[in-house]
Amino acid sequence: MSNLDTHIGYGLNYYGEQLEEEFGCPVLSYVGQIHPAIQGRFVESVEALATRRQKQDRFTNPGRLVIVLDTPGGLVEAVEKMVVVVRHNFDEVFFIVPRAAMSAGTIFCMSGDKIYMDYTSSLGPIDPQVSLQDGNWVPALGYIDKVKEFIDKSMNGLLTDAELLMLQRLDLATLRRYEQARDLSISLLKEWLVKYKFKDWNEHQTTNPGSPVTVEQKQERAQQIATDLSNNQLWHSHGRMIGINKLQTGLKLKIEDYTHDANLRLRVRQYAELLLEFADKQSTPIYLHYSKT
Repeated sequence: MSNLDTHIGYGLNYYGEQLEEEFGCPVLSYVGQIHPAIQGRFVESVEALATRRQKQDRFTNPGRLVIVLDTPGGLVEAVEKMVVVVRHNFDEVFFIVPRAAMSAGTIFCMSGDKIYMDYTSSLGPIDPQVSLQDGNWVPALGYIDKVKEFIDKSMNGLLTDAELLMLQRLDLATLRRYEQARDLSISLLKEWLVKYKFKDWNEHQTTNPGSPVTVEQKQERAQQIATDLSNNQLWHSHGRMIGINKLQTGLKLKIEDYTHDANLRLRVRQYAELLLEFADKQSTPIYLHYSKT
């Protein structure tokens, strides 16, 4: 490692520890694709932070973990394992999204007790990505929607010969894999919203203010959010960025908005900008960081 990289590492540790001071707990950063190849390093990092918090008394919330997340998405199966690892070691999980957490990253955020964003941050539609034989990644819902379109055309006698040929060439096992990825994404999002994100939602704040929130109502809200986020007709693009206003007003999802918290916003920005630039400099598809001191 060069002297420059060493000093950047010192800077990351310093800014990371500033965030730890803000939240009173360890901070872990994840930059890049969510992929099973990183599972080993992710487990080591989470366990190291769990051990570190037990040896230090400076954390006021030692059972909490803050995850700074920047990702274009990835495999939802990998997200499921990551949530198991995090929740085994920590009782409370907060996510900070300085820039964007798309697709599988959005699902990952929904496993948190709180999600912190500012007006520049984005989540995305939960369109699971699946890998092809050539190693490329494709959004599953695009394939599913196109097949549905062909079937609808066929029922109305509007299917062209070219479309029929494409439909005949489609591997049904592959299509089923896409459907399973979609169903798993929706299932996990609903489960985690009810179990974690909604756990402290006990009273209605808008409709019938003050009235108790039932488990059934939490499940209904989670179902609606999952349905909306997985609706390609609503977002039109796998890469559509959904900002904090749309999440709060359109999806009625509670987000911790730090736009006007000057101190927190400065600390997040200082850490995230250096983190993202360093990850890009390393030319690595996935980068994890946490302070070891």
